[in-house]
Amino acid sequence: MKKSITKVLALVLALVFCAGVMAACGNSSGETTTAAPETTTTKAAETTTAAPETTAEETEAGLSGDVIVFAAASMKETLTEIGEVFTQDNPDVNLIFTFDSSGTLKTQIEEGADCDIFISAGQKQMNQLDIEADPSVNTDGLDFVDTATRFNLLENKVVLAVPDGNPKEIESFDQLAELLVEDGAVMMAMGNEDVPVGQYTQKILAYYNIDETAISGNITYGSNVKEVTTQVSEATVDCGVVYATDAFSAGLEWVDEATKDMCGQIIYPAAMLKEAPNPEAAAAFLEFIKSDEASEILESVGFTPLS
Repeated sequence: MKKSITKVLALVLALVFCAGVMAACGNSSGETTTAAPETTTTKAAETTTAAPETTAEETEAGLSGDVIVFAAASMKETLTEIGEVFTQDNPDVNLIFTFDSSGTLKTQIEEGADCDIFISAGQKQMNQLDIEADPSVNTDGLDFVDTATRFNLLENKVVLAVPDGNPKEIESFDQLAELLVEDGAVMMAMGNEDVPVGQYTQKILAYYNIDETAISGNITYGSNVKEVTTQVSEATVDCGVVYATDAFSAGLEWVDEATKDMCGQIIYPAAMLKEAPNPEAAAAFLEFIKSDEASEILESVGFTPLS
């Protein structure tokens, strides 16, 4: 009897012990299950918080990629310098400049060349690409310019430049007009008819009632203003009609400045193109060109900032 009671008690104690072990195992499993979500939630929270901060920094200072700028040849020195300043604060942006006559650049854009920003030395070339411009100028109904970004960047002056020493002693446009009608009296360099500086020169000739074809023996041409400037610098001509800024950059003397009545205002418009490959970085650079820092660079060579 006593042995039976003893066996029962032993069995009870064994059951109690097993229950305790199972409870202990259950508690251990619960702690693990509870800890895992806390760790996951913390990591998730940290990741979620960090992501917007990185994105914000990238938005403010993370501009990157190529920005292709087509600009009038007369802006080569100044725009290159402005670009160097811009990329100091935006090292991941690669500015790719193409400098040429505005007419040539306009044609390249029309033919599908990749371009983010266009800066023309005349309104005509920009208008020919702007669907909102006068149809009498944009005769082909071209729609390349993002008109909302277009603005007048600066003003330049057209001047009469002479070689070192001014061998022919040319003093003014008035005097040049008299010499040009004398066959062989003087040789003048000017831009082609599709080049803004050439178009301004044609207006000056018209102002003096001079027929360009009648004085062809006294004229040499350049495909852009830099070519005209080079002819004057190398004294292969007696004078040349260029921009004041190009004469300044080349160290040339100029003896006269064309008035508004003679050739109008020389305004350089700038705009981003609708199919700009890198619109975010392009917009930032276009905005920087309007800054005081950029304006100082433009003014240093004779440009008059308008923005």
